[in-house]
Amino acid sequence: MRKIVVAALVIIVAAFAAYTVVREPAVPPFGPAAAAEWPAYGGDPGGSRYSPLAQIAKDNVRGLRVAWTFHTGDVSDGSKWRNKSAFEATPIVVDGTMYVPSAFNRVIALDPATGVQKWAYDPKIDKNAPGGDGLICRGVSTWLDPDRSAGQPCRRRIYIATLDARLIALDAATGSPCADFGSAGQVRLGDDVGEKERGEYHITSPPAVVRDRVVVGSAIDDNGRVDMPRGVVRAFDARTGKLAWSWDPIPRRPTDPGRDTWAGDSANTTGAGNAWSILSADSQRDLVFIPTGSASVDHYGGERKGNNLFANSVVALRGSTGEMVWYFQTVHHDTWDYDVPSQPTLVEIKGHPAVVTATKTGMLFTFDRETGKPLFPVEERPVPQSDVLGEQLSPTQPFPTAPPPLVPHSLRASDAFGVAYFDRKGCAEKIKNSRNQGIFTPLSFQGSLDYPGIAGGTNWGSVAYDPQRSYVLVNSTRMPFVIGLAPRDKINEIHQQHPDAEIGRMRGTPYIMWREPLFSKLKLPCIQPPWGVLSAVDMTNGTIKWQVPLGTIRDLAPVPIPWKTGTPNMGGPIATAGGVIFIAAAMDNYLRAFDTDTGQELWKGRLPAGGQATPMTYSVNGKQYVVIAAGGHGKLGTKLGDSVVAFALQ
Repeated sequence: MRKIVVAALVIIVAAFAAYTVVREPAVPPFGPAAAAEWPAYGGDPGGSRYSPLAQIAKDNVRGLRVAWTFHTGDVSDGSKWRNKSAFEATPIVVDGTMYVPSAFNRVIALDPATGVQKWAYDPKIDKNAPGGDGLICRGVSTWLDPDRSAGQPCRRRIYIATLDARLIALDAATGSPCADFGSAGQVRLGDDVGEKERGEYHITSPPAVVRDRVVVGSAIDDNGRVDMPRGVVRAFDARTGKLAWSWDPIPRRPTDPGRDTWAGDSANTTGAGNAWSILSADSQRDLVFIPTGSASVDHYGGERKGNNLFANSVVALRGSTGEMVWYFQTVHHDTWDYDVPSQPTLVEIKGHPAVVTATKTGMLFTFDRETGKPLFPVEERPVPQSDVLGEQLSPTQPFPTAPPPLVPHSLRASDAFGVAYFDRKGCAEKIKNSRNQGIFTPLSFQGSLDYPGIAGGTNWGSVAYDPQRSYVLVNSTRMPFVIGLAPRDKINEIHQQHPDAEIGRMRGTPYIMWREPLFSKLKLPCIQPPWGVLSAVDMTNGTIKWQVPLGTIRDLAPVPIPWKTGTPNMGGPIATAGGVIFIAAAMDNYLRAFDTDTGQELWKGRLPAGGQATPMTYSVNGKQYVVIAAGGHGKLGTKLGDSVVAFALQ
């Protein structure tokens, strides 16, 4: 995606920098702080990313300054080790200590008031191991053993799941592995999942903790072959590490629910469907919520005809047993890589327990938390069909009637963007020459327009929920791709025709896949700005309250011009009782604060590297801090680094 930023002609985008946003009248902010910690990756086990802290508010947020900075020392630009790093972590704060994982899976304990290190644990992963995601770790989780008293070893535990597929339990006080967990503090996760090539099975997101179970999914490389590793979700005893249950999103046995959505024996030969993103837990109801991804291979389904349950679904499992309670499939028979990428967020809407899920398609799905029934109606609408031999798409796809999509679902040649006539004309021709029938356009040999693109819509940054306003806050990317198929013997020809395209070999199918972002000759996106937005959605009635561009070309152009074109983004927002939203995520190096009621940008703080992570907030000794991991993103192309930066009022 770094090509978005190439060339000085980005400067000319100034003409498009002014956008008018219709805003609703403000409502009074919520009251004083009620909690001081951030004990889970998403703020709480349900991922609301909301803090009742209100010391930092609309009227004083401009007073934020850097309070402390900590350097992990863990960064890779691909020169020493084969993979680049992406510092996507969100720290947790519990019992007066901050715990943050580095891009190398090291767990570091810090004093949250000063940033001074207390201890560090290094699992010593192989940083040269192959794998499609790079060096990434989004977070850690914690559990307090009710049977142990203060001062006993491993009374509080910190769990991390690693890139080399281990689940490790650490003593929160010392950083030492908990000897009673698994074998010397760790459980191996990759031994029985069908991994054939080292590194294709790994974990990038934190485990979920529901009662005394630690539940973990997995990340599996895309488009390698049909029989990729199994995307099994497993729960382990929080104290012993003993396997409690496992659930495979692909129904392997003939008697399994959903087996009839897989033609023939394809359920036995297909892999993935894995939950690579963040899981949510509701311990009161003994539920864990699983966002699942595409079955392998991602861009061709001829070897797995049918709707392919329970891939591309939100699934509620009983935390104690793994029994399926309910499910909803957001994409049938996915061939667009439209995983469910975001954490299912547990909220209350009009006093009703609910689950909100943001998707790569830019659509928000809202479910009853206990039954899975959509709280806003969902319609099955006809979608175009494939002309590729062997492919058989679903005739319909689900569309929620509310809220409306947060990103456009179509792109016409007349919508083409360019800073010069020849540039705009070239973009229009690319759009005309692609198969283009709106969202869910089937892949084709000529190349098909994929919009929203493979990164979203919304990705793993997920949403934040402000319970006082019943607002979902969510950032999204507007970046189309062109994706095509070709017979396997045409790979050299495809390399020549599309020299910058990513190639997926899709072994076990008749075809290869190629895909590339829809750029102009000047390496700019072929669509009108904004290329990234932040939205507020009123969940009481399913309407969009406001949308504003997120990010500028400040760090993309050869000169620092801060025009608000919006940019592709990775990471997510948090909401606070002070009526302030904090988010970085964009491709300029800033942490920003927005007015929750209006979307007005209130403040921005300069970061030493890209902020492709979700911030968090907490209070120590009466002072509220906002913290962001600023280490950039190797794939997105932002400036790399190793900083954990804390801001506070001065």
